[in-house]
Amino acid sequence: MKKRTKLAAALCGLGLMMTLALPAFAAGTITTETTMGEIRSDPGVQGAGIWTNSKFRDIKPLQTYYYNKQTLAEFVGSENAEASAAGLNLAVENYEAGRQVTYKLYSDEEIAADPTKEVAELNYFPAKTPNAKYALVLSGNISTRTAELKECISTAYELHEKGYAVFTMRYRVFQNASDNAPLDDIGRAVQFITEHAKVFDVQTENYALLGYSSGGHLLGLFCGRELGYQKYKVPKPGALLLAYPINDFNEARPFYRLVMDPAVCATRYYDYTISGSVDADYPPTYFWYGKNDNTLKLLIYSEQGPALEKALTESGVPHQRTVYNNAAHGIGLGYGTDAEGWLDDAAAFWEAQTAE
Repeated sequence: MKKRTKLAAALCGLGLMMTLALPAFAAGTITTETTMGEIRSDPGVQGAGIWTNSKFRDIKPLQTYYYNKQTLAEFVGSENAEASAAGLNLAVENYEAGRQVTYKLYSDEEIAADPTKEVAELNYFPAKTPNAKYALVLSGNISTRTAELKECISTAYELHEKGYAVFTMRYRVFQNASDNAPLDDIGRAVQFITEHAKVFDVQTENYALLGYSSGGHLLGLFCGRELGYQKYKVPKPGALLLAYPINDFNEARPFYRLVMDPAVCATRYYDYTISGSVDADYPPTYFWYGKNDNTLKLLIYSEQGPALEKALTESGVPHQRTVYNNAAHGIGLGYGTDAEGWLDDAAAFWEAQTAE
């Protein structure tokens, strides 16, 4: 009798262990405590085509093992965890409802001619109502690291809840970003959305461009005359919304030149500043940054937000700037910091500037 009791207990224990070992997506919901390995194995995430390796370039087995063990909250930070989980679940929900989530920006022929174009793609989050305004969202980047999951997917969910359609974007970075490739990717993205506006059920005018850090630098240039939307023959953005944008790369330029465009004399996007692209016809601009932003300090603080503020003021461009005491670089939505709620203010600014 005792042997049977021990056997039953052992089987119950084994069953409990197997239950605990089941991946989080078995329950159909991604949470902040779901591991990155479970998220990357989720058939809904895979089917939707959401890129989840973006924050780190997992090229070594030990790196992959380490980051797969991290929870979503550990991977994206507490400031963005809840919204990132909700954004992933929304993407899976759209995929399971039969909607296409991920779109390549270049044709097979274009990718065959230039393999770097393979990474350029859009993730589509439909609005709750027809003929909605849309936002195109870009994350920041540093060398081979980007932050689509942390900054883009979380923002997509929040904007979706406000009634907008949202497109998050992967663009070429680092060694793939030669010859102004990221700007070409943005231009192609807006062209693609405009050409397929009926399919996406969005307005072609009054759209917002929302960028973080170096993604904000690119979008800021895209709003100017020389490198921007007019060159790509697309409508003028209704508003430019920037979180801790890089206005001027300063010391980073020689490194960018060496890595991306060696032996090239022509100017490239990192040679330009957002402030230098501003004129009287520049789109209305909302931006914020923190006094304790060490990244902006490394790039000469006065040449970042303050220089952009001066250019917008002198050109008479409608704008709103907020400087927070406690808002470090890379915090995304910024929940739990002084910047919490900035996206509400940005959306209100967008609406006010496009009301007519």
